[in-house]
Amino acid sequence: MENIRDNKPFIEQRADPYVYRHTDGSYYFTASVPAYDRIVLRRSETLQGLALAEEKTLWMKHESGEMSQHIWAPELHYLDGKWYIYFAAGERDDIWKIRPFILECTGQDPMTDAWVERGKMQRSDDDIYSFEAFSLDATIFENKGERYYVWAEKVSVGIQISNLYIAKMESPTKLATAQVLLTTPDYDWERREIWVNEGPAVIKKDGRIFLTYSASATGECYCMGMLSIDENEDLLDPRAWKKERHPVLSSSAAVGLYGPGHNSFTKLPDGTDVCVYHARPYAEIQGDPLYDPNRHAMLMKVEWDEKGYPIFDYKNII
Repeated sequence: MENIRDNKPFIEQRADPYVYRHTDGSYYFTASVPAYDRIVLRRSETLQGLALAEEKTLWMKHESGEMSQHIWAPELHYLDGKWYIYFAAGERDDIWKIRPFILECTGQDPMTDAWVERGKMQRSDDDIYSFEAFSLDATIFENKGERYYVWAEKVSVGIQISNLYIAKMESPTKLATAQVLLTTPDYDWERREIWVNEGPAVIKKDGRIFLTYSASATGECYCMGMLSIDENEDLLDPRAWKKERHPVLSSSAAVGLYGPGHNSFTKLPDGTDVCVYHARPYAEIQGDPLYDPNRHAMLMKVEWDEKGYPIFDYKNII
């Protein structure tokens, strides 16, 4: 297996990396920055070009109140002819009051046109539970003309474990259905230090939808799990989803990458699937892993096995 020299960071100190390839072929990159105080964006004509592309700050955190602390995990989406950024944020006086928020671009160029705040994501009218507790890491995907919103939220009682939920969307700013519990930390590898399922990302292949997610605390034990479902099934039926018994990507001393997770997916122009994820180059962390800045964005080519399932292997370097 290749050593760490072959697995150089794609972009250093950018956690929760998200890459979006637009209809015109251009690539966009956003991520959490170490200070957790802003939303940044890069654009390039090529995926590799993002590494050297100029990074622009689109929005800064508030000084107080909502969206004033822990600006986390932004995702860029182009929906109904408009650009949106979905992200999570806390409050300076209550830093763990993390909730999902939305920015909307006023024009068609997300790098130069102004962005406006659209407030919190709105739950459906019949939902009294969603976004009442620690909520973050929203992603969006489409299937058969319907748009779905998947996010992580802690249950508001007990030890407050983090689950993944799914709902249909009514609009880019509101859900159409009440939350459905998609996955909870069932297995030992999802319960190391803290019980967590978070960071969902979707990739599709030959009529099957694969949803990866991240599990456990954010240090060396952080890893990626996976769910899947046939595109013709009811995506709001949790029993229709198949959950993998073991993680699909974990820390590797052989390559010197630790705590892989919070990934996204994109494609090369030739159709090759790419996993964009973050990892650290060391296992031992001083202090709280959340505030260690060296979660670097990495790239990995996704290969497919004979069953049509994705293979995540550090050897598949871009």
